[in-house]
Amino acid sequence: MDEEADGWFDRELAGCSLPDERLNKRLRKLVAQIGSAMGESIPLVCQDWANTKAAYRFFSNDRVIEADILAGHFQSTRERTIVTDGRPKPRRLTCATPI
Repeated sequence: MDEEADGWFDRELAGCSLPDERLNKRLRKLVAQIGSAMGESIPLVCQDWANTKAAYRFFSNDRVIEADILAGHFQSTRERTIVTDGRPKPRRLTCATPI
């Protein structure tokens, strides 16, 4: 994973606080795995049975709440909006630009 991706993960997950630090580490790992193969299935993204099982265990954990995960993303989005005075920052789309 490159430094730019690391920085993006850190910013997006900064406001996310799960009840256990191990869950926070697992979330970061899952976001990196899923981000490396957007749109693919969990087994394909995780590449082996141990990581796949860990991902499914993470998502079925009663202490992992969707709102807690999204809190970091919402905070990051709010901060980006403030920086642009509430106006979306224009992007130049090319064939290589992910949407």
